[in-house]
Amino acid sequence: MIKTITDLERIGDQAERVARFSLRLAENSHEGYFQELQHLADSVRQILNEALDAFARMDVEAALEVARSDIAIDKEYDAIMRQLITVMMEDPRNVTRVLDVMWSARALERIGDHAKNICEYVIYLVKGKDVRHISIDMMEQAVNPDAGS
Repeated sequence: MIKTITDLERIGDQAERVARFSLRLAENSHEGYFQELQHLADSVRQILNEALDAFARMDVEAALEVARSDIAIDKEYDAIMRQLITVMMEDPRNVTRVLDVMWSARALERIGDHAKNICEYVIYLVKGKDVRHISIDMMEQAVNPDAGS
């Protein structure tokens, strides 16, 4: 439980970081810079809600689904980073604004990681299996050992 509290606190810190960069972007840039983050933010908000729901219900299957969703968030984050690097290379005058978007995207990606951590704690609490630092396939096997047979 204490580890979950720590992750929730870190989620709050990352959310504050997103808010700070968003305010700076709103004051100094065009609307286009927010579009890259909108879908990522929506996805992160959804898995955070799902992680908290899985925690409240001690639902291992929901926890596994969040872990699967975090993989998609990581891929989306990587795509955003590639796109933003291209924007910076095309016009170096955009570097400061693009860096703010990059830091915001990084904070959102970290929130997704913390949501996944919460779900790993759910699996540990319910199944007694430590599934940190293993692949999603190995997680599923640890949770449902009879599923592969």
